[in-house]
Amino acid sequence: MKKIVILSITTIAMLTFSGCGDKSKEEGAKSAVEVAKDATTKTVDAAKNVAKTAVDKTKEAAAATTEAVKETATKAAEATKEAAAATAEKAKDAAATATEAVKEKAKEAATATKDAVAGGNDKGKAVFAKCVSCHGSDGKTKALGKSEIIAGQAAADIEKKLQEYKAGTRNVAGMGMLMKGQAGPLSDEDIKAVAEYISSLK
Repeated sequence: MKKIVILSITTIAMLTFSGCGDKSKEEGAKSAVEVAKDATTKTVDAAKNVAKTAVDKTKEAAAATTEAVKETATKAAEATKEAAAATAEKAKDAAATATEAVKEKAKEAATATKDAVAGGNDKGKAVFAKCVSCHGSDGKTKALGKSEIIAGQAAADIEKKLQEYKAGTRNVAGMGMLMKGQAGPLSDEDIKAVAEYISSLK
């Protein structure tokens, strides 16, 4: 654009100086200068319009690009959030399933241990058969509504109490004579076996 303006001015100047002595040439030169000025103004205005349009288009393109980037980032964040939530839910379900499996195995192991202890002590079970009428088959009945529950007590404690009942030195809730009759015929081996059996009842 600057080149056009300079070229126009140079042309005008040449026309002006070539006819210095002639008035008509001078008027023609003035007219040429006016034409050149108009042409220069129009050229500058056109250049400004082109530049403004280019800037506007660039702004629009930048805004559209920014919006597209924001939308893509939002979608990516949502997808990541959903994936994380799904993974957490799966992990929670897996942990719950594993916990249940462990609980079930522990329960099975406890039952097996109890059965092994109870089943492996046939002598104690046989001796306990005459205790069932007062203490219940699981040892959780209070004899005559007075005694303590004997199931699950420590074997050593049960053995000591039975030896005391056998010797007649123990009388809890007036049960001393009744228990002396029950424990009296038992050998030390019988007492030990039944004490272990009762302690295995849970």
